[in-house]
Amino acid sequence: MKVLITGGAGFIGSHLCDVLLGRGHSVMILDDLSTGSMSNVEQHLDTPDFTLAIDTVLDEMVLDRLVSECDVIYHLAAAVGVQLIVQKPLHTIRTNVEGTTHVLNMAQRYGKKVVIASTSEVYGKSSKVPFSEGDDTVSGPTTKHRWAYACSKAIDEFAGFAMAKESGIPVCVLRLFNTVGRRQSGQYGMVVPNFVKQALNGDPITVFGNGEQTRCFANVADVTRAMADLLSCPAAEGEVVNLGSNSEISINDLAHTVKATLQSNSEITHISYDEAYEDGFEDMLRRVPDLSKAERLLGYASTIDLEQTILEVAGHA
Repeated sequence: MKVLITGGAGFIGSHLCDVLLGRGHSVMILDDLSTGSMSNVEQHLDTPDFTLAIDTVLDEMVLDRLVSECDVIYHLAAAVGVQLIVQKPLHTIRTNVEGTTHVLNMAQRYGKKVVIASTSEVYGKSSKVPFSEGDDTVSGPTTKHRWAYACSKAIDEFAGFAMAKESGIPVCVLRLFNTVGRRQSGQYGMVVPNFVKQALNGDPITVFGNGEQTRCFANVADVTRAMADLLSCPAAEGEVVNLGSNSEISINDLAHTVKATLQSNSEITHISYDEAYEDGFEDMLRRVPDLSKAERLLGYASTIDLEQTILEVAGHA
């Protein structure tokens, strides 16, 4: 099968590329390298079944050609990272909404299946934990830039299912929860690579807020294996599927785990959200996925523990 991955030189996209090529598929990548990196995919540059196009999903001519040649699209191109989203909210909205619109239009033109990578951020400030795919979402106020990403990705989901209803193209949405592992950069606020870098350098491990907020961290190898499994899972078409881990940990405990795993002498410090991001920044207190649908449809399980993932991130730092 010939697969197009938008944002394929990014952290998750490049791992998905590895899995798909390893399973004998042909892979085309479209990436403008704004947050992705050539180093993530350079090992495939001489592979006959691999093609790299350095451009943006907003370039309709390039996108048209690539979509016409593929069998299925994994749409991963998006603005990512809290730091980037707070600093460039308009860029976030335009990249996510317009990019997805272009991808869906081309998919409709050529009758291609689309897998849209969405995010746990869509659940917003909901306090119903664990988050299930059919749950209501609770967004923050439009004056808080932090919620631009969540709302733009929710629009992407609405657009995908609307296109599926009106044109009949197969669409699946994946909501990813805190995916971590090799090649992940802390440049845009990703917590695990930032903690790992600080611990390795002997710098203070900096926790935002009081550190009692909790997250569930899944290794990218587990997540991308499940993403690739979607190619042989027609039952997932028309569905939203959570992917992640349901092993919950506070950010304070994460800092201590990173310190212990890497045998670091770094101290653990705290700064306010306002200092880290912007005045009045709001965060989700808990982010825990219900993984029962992924287990039922894909046989999914999170198999790689946090300590091993931390070591993998450290090996890439």
